Amino acid sequence: MQADKPNPKPEVFTIHYVLKNRIGELVDTSEGSEPLHFLYGTPEIIAGIQEAVKDRKVGDCLEVTIPPELAYGDYREELVRTVPRSLFEDIENLHVGMKFQTNSGDQAQVVQVVGIDGNLVRVDANHPLAGFTLYFDLEIVGRREAMEDEIAQGQPLY
Repeated sequence: MQADKPNPKPEVFTIHYVLKNRIGELVDTSEGSEPLHFLYGTPEIIAGIQEAVKDRKVGDCLEVTIPPELAYGDYREELVRTVPRSLFEDIENLHVGMKFQTNSGDQAQVVQVVGIDGNLVRVDANHPLAGFTLYFDLEIVGRREAMEDEIAQGQPLY
């Protein structure tokens, strides 16, 4: 019988990325700015990116297609609601596209205004990329063992 190997220490990855939509239009990029740093295994980074980099080394460049279930999930119609305009009474120029953080119970959630009809406001709590397949170009520019403080906090210190 073989003894279980101890779990390896979590790692911090540093990547540059370019995100495009299905027709090749730029959605987001780290080019020209600070690369993305993340602690492997934490929920802050989508599973598809973590899976793509896990067996890679610094200098590797990848083209990755990530389906919704490994990204921001499917678009859920139940996360779109119509609420009274009175909930936004302190907002003078409420308009489509505005985002607000709501607190329902013990969980904070970001909603975006997607429609206004008189005294009714339609808000959407789906992530803007929910339901979409994501197309990434990734470059791994750093990979190292996480420090104890980073493991305790669940994120890199830089």
